[in-house]
Amino acid sequence: MAHAVELLRAEQLDDAEALLARIRDAAPDDPGALHFQGVLRHAQGRTGEGIALIRASLARFESQAGAWNNLGNLLVHAQQFDDAAQAYEASVRHADAGEAGSDAAADALNNIAILQRRHGRWPESEQAARRAIALRPGFGDAWYNLSLALMGQRRVHDGLIASSRAIALWPRQTLGRSQVIRALTLLGERAQAAQLYREWLAEEPGNPVVQHMLAACEGAPATTPPRASDAYVENVFDAYAESFDASLERLHYRAPELIAHELERRLGAPRAALAIVDAGCGTGLCAPLLRPWAARLAGCDLSVGMLRRAKARGGYDVLHKAELGYYLATQPGAFDAVVSADTLCYFGDLHDVLSAAAHSLRRDGWLVFTVEALADDAAITHDDIVAPVRLQPTGRYAHARAHLHESLAAAGFDALHIEPAVSRTEGGRDVAGWLASARKAASSEAAR
Repeated sequence: MAHAVELLRAEQLDDAEALLARIRDAAPDDPGALHFQGVLRHAQGRTGEGIALIRASLARFESQAGAWNNLGNLLVHAQQFDDAAQAYEASVRHADAGEAGSDAAADALNNIAILQRRHGRWPESEQAARRAIALRPGFGDAWYNLSLALMGQRRVHDGLIASSRAIALWPRQTLGRSQVIRALTLLGERAQAAQLYREWLAEEPGNPVVQHMLAACEGAPATTPPRASDAYVENVFDAYAESFDASLERLHYRAPELIAHELERRLGAPRAALAIVDAGCGTGLCAPLLRPWAARLAGCDLSVGMLRRAKARGGYDVLHKAELGYYLATQPGAFDAVVSADTLCYFGDLHDVLSAAAHSLRRDGWLVFTVEALADDAAITHDDIVAPVRLQPTGRYAHARAHLHESLAAAGFDALHIEPAVSRTEGGRDVAGWLASARKAASSEAAR
């Protein structure tokens, strides 16, 4: 059993499955084997089976704190949040009084803190995190979750102290640190966020993520990069790949649906006859919605982690690891449609990338994309200078409608249509955006 667990943790799933099958052949009702077979099924993408197996394990031996905690994790993945909370509480109840039991209870309490935070229950999240810390004072993740719970209550100073403790406890962990700073930006504390980024950059001078985010926090036009660097995109999205889909579900992400609706409006009913590219495909959320129109569906992305998830999801005929502007520029006349869901928000000035999209399209081909919106009044800087593109504290660019219109026309598109759209929420609020579509003009093709 111990060997099977080691194999699971090492993600050697086939070997773990073979060993767990041998254990269950010898002892079909063994609670441990049922529990870890449930964890295995989840790792294989069969979460429903995993939940059933762990429940069967607990029916045979209820006092398994670890199994209750893992059940909670699977229920969160299945969006069954109330049941997950009950499973975590059961894990706390069944943890014994020894050191191992305290660790198990701390893990479950930390998960409760995360769950409560997702629902905006900041005091409850704080209480659970503090209980976890009381059981395990050196628990960096719990300190991190405490910091976010405090910041959610606008207790910024206390939150910074808690985040500093978390950072000290896991100095090589960067995800928590970046999210704490992100929480500061959502609270409007940009000066403090920028200072933390400067301190971080002093420790890691070449860190592309910190460089980009510092520029985003400072908001100075002179230091704003023209687009997010390849290194930034690869680092962020490789780290984000495993949790990407679940995170977007929490953000009520609907860019793929907006894209598909606009595509139907422009192309008519699906007929599986077109060559389409999903530019910046991510984990492939657009694939099942685009497939009905496509005789051939391609995807490109810079992140290897994202491409692995897209390949596992299926639906694409071919996937390419490439920066999307470069990829489109090297595919002359290859596509009937180019779509890009919330990816061009990592570009500032859109002239070059939209010209590349036009280059890759056939005559009368369509481009459909979403970006974040820069309000007309926000396009005016404090120096009364019109800035139609702005790098936001989130690290994404927002674009004025006028910039989209001018860039599309300059690239050789006609039939321009740009309308307000909301593709996600952030910090509990809708993020204003644009849904844009345009057709490659015949004159553009003739000019080439």
